[in-house]
Amino acid sequence: MLELFVRHHGVLLGGAATTLLLSGLAIALGAMLGLALAFGLTGRNRPVRLLCGAYRSFWRGTPIVVQLLLVFYLLPHLGIGVSPFAAAVLALTLNTAAFQAEIYRAGLAAVPTGQLEAARMLGIGRGAIRRRILLPQMFRLVLPPLVNETIIIVKNSSLVSIIAVTELTRRSQQIASSSFQPLEAYLLAGLLYLAVNLVLAEAGRRLERRLAVSGAPA
Repeated sequence: MLELFVRHHGVLLGGAATTLLLSGLAIALGAMLGLALAFGLTGRNRPVRLLCGAYRSFWRGTPIVVQLLLVFYLLPHLGIGVSPFAAAVLALTLNTAAFQAEIYRAGLAAVPTGQLEAARMLGIGRGAIRRRILLPQMFRLVLPPLVNETIIIVKNSSLVSIIAVTELTRRSQQIASSSFQPLEAYLLAGLLYLAVNLVLAEAGRRLERRLAVSGAPA
């Protein structure tokens, strides 16, 4: 297995880099959409709540493989030409946004309502309340599940190989076919996924501890 890694380390690491780029873009874009959905789900506008709830139900309730294929084939059908990588980013973004929306919704609900009422009595606007009161506290609360969602997206990114995106799983398939060593090729891919997720988990724990210290009362 070590010999196989030495021969193909460039291909494997290139695939891992594509996996990280794909997952990072999906998480970042999904965070913005998910936060907007969370505010929609907790807002007073009933039609907006219903629309956001329907979005959440679809993307949380259908297999991610189906979502990937829908995005990949639907966009060209609508006359929108995109690369497999762009289609994969879009599908993963739409998927993780639904899960992140629920994470943020729970975090927003956990912020004490007394703080919001006091801010309104002081004449602070809704936008300032969200920026200065809601979001900082919510982020501390949702960090652990957000790290878990990031790890899930990294693992789910392996499914984008079905639309010919050359990420880590696709690269390992190519190596398995050319070397006739499928067990070793897939084991190397698994170890790389594990290494990435262990680093993400440790980074999340360190950030959580730092935020806990900075948020502690003096």
